[in-house]
Amino acid sequence: MNSGNQTSKSHILSSNMSTRQLFAEVVFNIPLNKIFHYNIPHNLGELLIPGMRVKVPFGNKIITGFCVGITDKPSGYKTKDIIGILDIFPLADETMLRITKWISSYYCCGWGEAMHAVIPPIVRNNPKEKKYTFVKTSGCLSVSEKETILQSKKRATKQAKVLELLFNQESNTEINAKELMRRAGCAMSVLRRLEQENLILLKEKSVDALNMPEECSKPRQHLTLSGEQQAAFEAIKQKLTEPVQGVILLHGITGSGKTELYLQTIAKLLEQGKKTIFLVPEISLTSQTIGRIKERFNNVAVLHSHLQGAFHYSQWKDIKEGRVDVVVGARSSIFAPLKNVGLIILDEEHENTYKQENSPRYNARDIATLRAKYENAMVLLGTATPSLESYYEVEKGNYTKLVLSKRIGALQLPPVEIVDMLEEVRKKRGYHIVSQRLEYYMKQALSRNEQVILFLNRRGFAPYIHCKRCGFVLKCRRCDIPLTFHKNLNITMCHYCHSEALPPESCPDCLAGSVNYRGFGTEKIEDEIAKKFPEYKILRMDSDSMRSHGSHEKALKAFEQGEFRILLGTQMIAKGLDFPNVTLVGIISADTMLNLPDFRSGERTFQLISQVAGRTGRGHRGGRVIVQSFNPKHYCITYAAAHDYEGFAKKELEYRKPLNYPPFGKLARIIFRGVSEKNTEEKAMVIGNALKEIAKESDKQLEILGPSPAPVTRINNQFRWHLLLKAKDHQRIHDALQCVSDMLKPTKGVQSLVDVDPYMML
Repeated sequence: MNSGNQTSKSHILSSNMSTRQLFAEVVFNIPLNKIFHYNIPHNLGELLIPGMRVKVPFGNKIITGFCVGITDKPSGYKTKDIIGILDIFPLADETMLRITKWISSYYCCGWGEAMHAVIPPIVRNNPKEKKYTFVKTSGCLSVSEKETILQSKKRATKQAKVLELLFNQESNTEINAKELMRRAGCAMSVLRRLEQENLILLKEKSVDALNMPEECSKPRQHLTLSGEQQAAFEAIKQKLTEPVQGVILLHGITGSGKTELYLQTIAKLLEQGKKTIFLVPEISLTSQTIGRIKERFNNVAVLHSHLQGAFHYSQWKDIKEGRVDVVVGARSSIFAPLKNVGLIILDEEHENTYKQENSPRYNARDIATLRAKYENAMVLLGTATPSLESYYEVEKGNYTKLVLSKRIGALQLPPVEIVDMLEEVRKKRGYHIVSQRLEYYMKQALSRNEQVILFLNRRGFAPYIHCKRCGFVLKCRRCDIPLTFHKNLNITMCHYCHSEALPPESCPDCLAGSVNYRGFGTEKIEDEIAKKFPEYKILRMDSDSMRSHGSHEKALKAFEQGEFRILLGTQMIAKGLDFPNVTLVGIISADTMLNLPDFRSGERTFQLISQVAGRTGRGHRGGRVIVQSFNPKHYCITYAAAHDYEGFAKKELEYRKPLNYPPFGKLARIIFRGVSEKNTEEKAMVIGNALKEIAKESDKQLEILGPSPAPVTRINNQFRWHLLLKAKDHQRIHDALQCVSDMLKPTKGVQSLVDVDPYMML
């Protein structure tokens, strides 16, 4: 099997090997890490380049595969001819072929699956771009000039009407041609005639481009750096002069000016003729990031899965063809076809959204490090709460650490007050969602015309429906979890398989009495706050209320402009927001994630509290944070309240080290799922026993935990079991997985899914 650079050399030499048969190495989007060989017909020999897609016979079907190499060495079986080439240029270059090959090996997936993930669906479909035509006058005209033109058009009444509508605008702005024709009662031919006379200008725009920030004709100047920022920037510039730039962990508290450092580093790279990939953890943050970057630079593109249609394709093609200097986007943007990359930035590097939960289950942070190594680029990881993996890499000397410990403008981190909700229950003689302390500070802030953010990482109205009489809990028929009641839609919904049903009027089990709606989500908080503060507008941001295209941007802009005084939301409001008028943040329940069966639950709770707390105190009025908890003395909550990351990290690592959990050890998880509970359990047991036999021979270097039912035992009518492989290094895990690779193939309707470096344990 040839590597990417060897195969490209084979192609270069192909013109001198016309008498020798060449073979294409082809992979498919299937969970099988195997290369198939196909004959390259002589008429296609000079056209085919690794990275292109080909149409080939596979069994009794004609399917699409990815050419990953070209060789003159025949395979040991009879080969068939390639039917055709689907692309006019390679969709993946040599670097991306190397990266996808590594992904297939490291994350135990097919090379074709990795290739499929790298090429966006819209690029594979190659759509036609949908455009709108806009109209404006051809120049700035005086009143007398406008009157003269209209006078000359007396006989051409429809042309005169078009010009009159354009002239009556306050400024020479563009109008949608369709709207203009409707108002003028004319056809496109009238507009074309006026264009020929140089009286108007017609311009086509992509429908998606209409929602994107405009390019700045004159980029905004950089801000003056603080002493800490300047010291960090000098260290970054020094690192850029070294032969290998490596990875820098920028540990900056919230509001310390990490973004400004990113922007000035990008500018430094552009001076050197190098380009940047800028990753953000949430799609909702891309518009804010794009806005900031476009204030400083031109030639900025955006890539993420929510872009619509042809605009997504045009952005990808602009990047591919070298018309872009900075690419901004979510996780998959790490695969952007950008040439001459000198810098890769991961903002909020600790976020678990950088981990892909479907095959291939890659982590964008690891891919960024790998790509930077191949392209001799720098990786800049920015965060206020570093992942313990990155923290440990600094401790080992593999990453360079830079610290920003002060907020810009001498602003202080907000004081954090923990409210003991058990004490609150005793005082109030019953449970109330909003504590007396939080309610008091909300009244104070709102009376001063300030804004409030309330955070709860649970959507819906009530997380479960319960019968007081018999104890019945209404669960999803297809999943082993309670249904969530959504009051606004008057439905119960499963947050795993998304099935919906009407809420019951009485208990479906004992058929007596009414049911109780227990617990609370963002909808219920919204109701509660609306009753307590009826005079103030509330903006709720969660995946239920933010479904339409561009809804995130519109909502945040409305809040920034003061249309809403209270912002209530889930994790999507926890990071990246900078509103100086927010003086109070309330965390309704700090315990939501703390009790999950996951060794990272404490780390995630600390990070979330710290990130949400950072949304306030960003203006001269200062800020305050109220954290409500039934477990107020838990170390992750007390350290977050004290803004003490170092204290938390040391404490958490103390717990993980004897258990050999990351970052000290490595993990892989195998999830077994099937429609038959018996078959699923049997397969889990067979593979679990086989792995335990391998572990016995490893001199305690490999540990197998399980198999056991997964915490969520059934999803979408499929039963789930899982097990964990734990070792000091990845090699032990990969060797063990290789030994059972044949056993992992689907049998009796049971799939085995391998997740290397898992982030979710449910």
